[in-house]
Amino acid sequence: MAPQMEPARGRFSFRGKTGLIAAAAIVLVLLVGLPAYRWFFAISVLIALVVAAALHFWYKYKPIKEADVKHKKPLGLE
Repeated sequence: MAPQMEPARGRFSFRGKTGLIAAAAIVLVLLVGLPAYRWFFAISVLIALVVAAALHFWYKYKPIKEADVKHKKPLGLE
């Protein structure tokens, strides 16, 4: 038997804006409902901001030079 390649019609999917809204709603429900999740979320956001700032300043003051890139066309496409 060959696998069915077409998606089922009438099926609801969480792609695009719908998925973003669903993810935001889940995070909001967890933030309101679970006090421990608030601390986890706050610490996670703080760590993410520190890493983002570190990467931003690293590449601002030490940009990648063209000579540092060894495989400019790894697939051999021209």
